[in-house]
Amino acid sequence: MLTMLIERLLGVKRGEFERRQREFIETMGNKYLIVGLGNAGRDYRGNRHNVGFMLVDLLAQQHNIPLTRVQNRAIVGFGQIGGEAAVLAKPQTMMNLSGDAIGPLANFYKIAPEQIIVAYDDLDLATGQLRLRKTGGAGGHNGMRSLINHLGKDFIRVRIGIGRPPGKMPAAAYVLQDFGRDEREIIDVTLAEAADAVITILRDGPDTAMNRHNQRTTTPGETQTKA
Repeated sequence: MLTMLIERLLGVKRGEFERRQREFIETMGNKYLIVGLGNAGRDYRGNRHNVGFMLVDLLAQQHNIPLTRVQNRAIVGFGQIGGEAAVLAKPQTMMNLSGDAIGPLANFYKIAPEQIIVAYDDLDLATGQLRLRKTGGAGGHNGMRSLINHLGKDFIRVRIGIGRPPGKMPAAAYVLQDFGRDEREIIDVTLAEAADAVITILRDGPDTAMNRHNQRTTTPGETQTKA
């Protein structure tokens, strides 16, 4: 019932989704699963914890990929990015159970962890910093911990810095706050860079992407330098 309601709100055209799904399954060559982590619901939309969702939304807009169907408790869409077949996904399980949606989705489409790209917020990076990695641990991030439990460690990370909470503010409260105006300007620059990084991963591989895009973003208009 919940899935049907979400589909209705998204304006799903079932036949169109099934056509795209069939084309994706039948695609020869590489197929990628691009995941953004976040919390579902209007109240969380602008939160720091939702930068992964923001990146997937940006990629969907840039590449004309409708995010119009719920499958395995994730909103998904199919299309071409960087010349490769890709499925975009936003888990709807809430952050801490992200793997419960993405694990079955990866199995259904037979996509290996090495061809899964996950974008998420990182407290250990300054606001606007971008870091790509091919493997690693959860780093205290519950959404990543859930994914690792389902996928193992060897999937590509797009880490988007949100900085540390001020003073004695608990991290759990900080990540559920919206970005301030100045922060959002910085994050918008970083999201554009992260979208370019995803294209580089698909076209040229993660090593080239890390060399090209692991940069320090500070303020809008300021020169980006290698970290």
